[in-house]
Amino acid sequence: MKNLGKLFIVSTPIGNWDDITIRALNILKDVDLLVCEEFKVGSTLLKKLSLPSIELIDLNEHNENERVGTVIQKLFEGANVALISDCGTPVFADPGHVLINQATQMGIEVVPIPGASSLMAALSVLDFKLDRFYFAGFLPREKDHRKAVLNSLRSMDVPIILMDTPYRLQKLLEEVSQTFGKNRRITLGINITMENEKFLRGTVAEIIKQLNQKKAEFILVVHAK
Repeated sequence: MKNLGKLFIVSTPIGNWDDITIRALNILKDVDLLVCEEFKVGSTLLKKLSLPSIELIDLNEHNENERVGTVIQKLFEGANVALISDCGTPVFADPGHVLINQATQMGIEVVPIPGASSLMAALSVLDFKLDRFYFAGFLPREKDHRKAVLNSLRSMDVPIILMDTPYRLQKLLEEVSQTFGKNRRITLGINITMENEKFLRGTVAEIIKQLNQKKAEFILVVHAK
């Protein structure tokens, strides 16, 4: 009987390819299958890092339940599998938890390969002591649900981490101003690790005035009261 394969949860760069770890490179060289959100993302990663071509399977929020069986079967056949997200650390606010749940139930070893994370990068440059925080992640798209979630966060007395798609940056800042007040302090990380990376610090009103772009990859930290 073949040994079971291992499932590696591999963190990849979030904007700067130099941030790939040596361990991640070694794992990606050795695995038999790469599970990615989109084929384009997986093939680009392999080319950018000069890695050999391997079998790719797409697994995303739309098809995770139907793809899991295929990946588990590969693991049972002895294949070593790497799971990546579009960038950064997989599963955290990304697909993959169904696969990990099934793998652990089946006795398959799941191995984290840590690396780049926009969350950790943003928290590491905060200008105040951080003992705890609340990760609210991506807000709902539907207007009333979105408003309700923001209102539920208003009473929290810890820094709150918010994320959203690049084109909702301006909208989110306006919503934060309405919900938390224009004088609430925030830290906004934009295009983290890229050449045009910047961190803006100040009140919501000040940041809205400073911001000269309506669309960007970002992570927002709403400071505690």
